[in-house]
Amino acid sequence: MLEPRGNQFLPLTSGAAARAGAGVVLLRAQEADIAAGACWTALIAGCADAGRWGLAPRLRQLSEATSEYVGTRWWSVEGVSHRNRVAGAQCQIEDAIAEGDGQEFAKAFSDYDNAMASAVVCGGRHRAEKQAQ
Repeated sequence: MLEPRGNQFLPLTSGAAARAGAGVVLLRAQEADIAAGACWTALIAGCADAGRWGLAPRLRQLSEATSEYVGTRWWSVEGVSHRNRVAGAQCQIEDAIAEGDGQEFAKAFSDYDNAMASAVVCGGRHRAEKQAQ
Protein backbone atom coordinates (compact mmCIF):
# COMPACT_ATOMS: atom_id res chain seq x y z
CA MET A 1 0.00 0.00 0.00
CA LEU A 2 1.18 3.52 -0.74
CA GLU A 3 2.03 5.72 2.20
CA PRO A 4 0.98 9.36 2.43
CA ARG A 5 3.58 11.72 3.85
CA GLY A 6 2.73 14.10 6.67
CA ASN A 7 0.36 16.38 4.80
CA GLN A 8 -0.80 19.65 6.28
CA PHE A 9 -3.57 20.64 3.89
CA LEU A 10 -4.75 17.46 2.14
CA PRO A 11 -4.61 14.66 4.72
CA LEU A 12 -7.99 13.16 3.77
CA THR A 13 -7.25 13.16 0.05
CA SER A 14 -3.76 11.75 0.54
CA GLY A 15 -5.04 9.04 2.85
CA ALA A 16 -7.85 8.08 0.47
CA ALA A 17 -5.48 7.98 -2.50
CA ALA A 18 -2.93 5.89 -0.59
CA ARG A 19 -5.56 3.38 0.55
CA ALA A 20 -6.94 3.14 -2.99
CA GLY A 21 -3.51 2.65 -4.53
CA ALA A 22 -4.06 5.75 -6.66
CA GLY A 23 -0.39 6.67 -7.02
CA VAL A 24 -0.78 9.57 -9.42
CA VAL A 25 -3.55 11.11 -7.30
CA LEU A 26 -1.35 10.76 -4.21
CA LEU A 27 1.61 12.35 -6.00
CA ARG A 28 -0.52 15.28 -7.22
CA ALA A 29 -1.98 15.71 -3.72
CA GLN A 30 1.53 15.87 -2.27
CA GLU A 31 2.60 18.43 -4.88
CA ALA A 32 -0.51 20.53 -4.17
CA ASP A 33 0.14 20.23 -0.45
CA ILE A 34 3.67 21.61 -0.82
CA ALA A 35 2.35 24.54 -2.88
CA ALA A 36 -0.41 25.11 -0.32
CA GLY A 37 2.14 25.25 2.49
CA ALA A 38 4.19 27.86 0.64
CA CYS A 39 1.07 29.86 -0.18
CA TRP A 40 -0.18 29.64 3.42
CA THR A 41 3.18 30.89 4.70
CA ALA A 42 3.03 33.82 2.28
CA LEU A 43 -0.53 34.65 3.37
CA ILE A 44 0.34 34.54 7.07
CA ALA A 45 3.45 36.65 6.48
CA GLY A 46 1.34 39.22 4.67
CA CYS A 47 3.14 38.86 1.36
CA ALA A 48 1.41 40.70 -1.44
CA ASP A 49 1.65 37.90 -4.00
CA ALA A 50 0.76 34.62 -2.30
CA GLY A 51 -0.55 33.34 -5.63
CA ARG A 52 2.90 33.12 -7.13
CA TRP A 53 3.44 29.72 -5.51
CA GLY A 54 1.52 28.02 -8.30
CA LEU A 55 -1.19 26.50 -6.15
CA ALA A 56 -4.04 26.92 -8.66
CA PRO A 57 -2.29 24.85 -11.38
CA ARG A 58 -1.43 22.18 -8.80
CA LEU A 59 -5.07 21.93 -7.75
CA ARG A 60 -6.12 21.61 -11.39
CA GLN A 61 -3.56 18.84 -11.86
CA LEU A 62 -4.95 17.05 -8.82
CA SER A 63 -8.47 17.33 -10.24
CA GLU A 64 -7.27 15.98 -13.59
CA ALA A 65 -5.50 13.05 -11.91
CA THR A 66 -8.63 12.28 -9.91
CA SER A 67 -10.75 12.44 -13.05
CA GLU A 68 -8.46 9.96 -14.75
CA TYR A 69 -8.45 7.68 -11.69
CA VAL A 70 -12.24 7.56 -11.24
CA GLY A 71 -12.96 7.68 -14.97
CA THR A 72 -14.00 10.71 -16.94
CA ARG A 73 -17.52 9.34 -17.44
CA TRP A 74 -18.07 8.90 -13.69
CA TRP A 75 -16.50 12.32 -12.98
CA SER A 76 -18.79 13.98 -15.54
CA VAL A 77 -22.02 12.05 -14.88
CA GLU A 78 -22.46 10.07 -11.66
CA GLY A 79 -19.79 12.04 -9.83
CA VAL A 80 -20.85 15.49 -10.99
CA SER A 81 -21.87 16.51 -7.46
CA HIS A 82 -18.36 15.65 -6.26
CA ARG A 83 -16.79 17.50 -9.18
CA ASN A 84 -18.93 20.56 -8.43
CA ARG A 85 -17.98 20.50 -4.73
CA VAL A 86 -14.29 20.28 -5.66
CA ALA A 87 -14.61 23.14 -8.19
CA GLY A 88 -16.53 25.32 -5.73
CA ALA A 89 -13.95 24.83 -2.98
CA GLN A 90 -11.15 25.51 -5.44
CA CYS A 91 -12.78 28.82 -6.38
CA GLN A 92 -13.01 29.69 -2.69
CA ILE A 93 -9.29 28.93 -2.27
CA GLU A 94 -8.41 31.13 -5.24
CA ASP A 95 -10.62 33.94 -3.90
CA ALA A 96 -8.98 33.71 -0.47
CA ILE A 97 -5.54 33.96 -2.08
CA ALA A 98 -6.60 36.98 -4.14
CA GLU A 99 -7.99 38.65 -1.00
CA GLY A 100 -5.03 37.68 1.16
CA ASP A 101 -7.42 36.06 3.64
CA GLY A 102 -5.65 33.31 5.58
CA GLN A 103 -8.73 32.32 7.59
CA GLU A 104 -10.85 31.86 4.47
CA PHE A 105 -7.96 29.99 2.83
CA ALA A 106 -7.86 27.49 5.70
CA LYS A 107 -11.63 26.94 5.64
CA ALA A 108 -11.75 26.60 1.86
CA PHE A 109 -8.87 24.13 1.93
CA SER A 110 -10.65 22.01 4.51
CA ASP A 111 -13.72 21.97 2.26
CA TYR A 112 -11.57 21.13 -0.76
CA ASP A 113 -9.83 18.26 1.01
CA ASN A 114 -13.16 16.80 2.13
CA ALA A 115 -14.67 17.11 -1.35
CA MET A 116 -11.64 15.64 -3.12
CA ALA A 117 -11.30 12.73 -0.67
CA SER A 118 -14.99 11.95 -1.09
CA ALA A 119 -14.56 11.90 -4.85
CA VAL A 120 -11.58 9.55 -4.61
CA VAL A 121 -13.45 7.16 -2.30
CA CYS A 122 -16.77 7.18 -4.16
CA GLY A 123 -15.20 7.15 -7.59
CA GLY A 124 -12.81 4.44 -6.47
CA ARG A 125 -15.77 2.26 -5.44
CA HIS A 126 -17.29 2.76 -8.87
CA ARG A 127 -13.97 1.90 -10.48
CA ALA A 128 -13.63 -1.30 -8.40
CA GLU A 129 -17.19 -2.36 -9.25
CA LYS A 130 -16.55 -1.75 -12.93
CA GLN A 131 -13.33 -3.76 -12.85
CA ALA A 132 -15.08 -6.64 -11.03
CA GLN A 133 -17.59 -7.02 -13.87
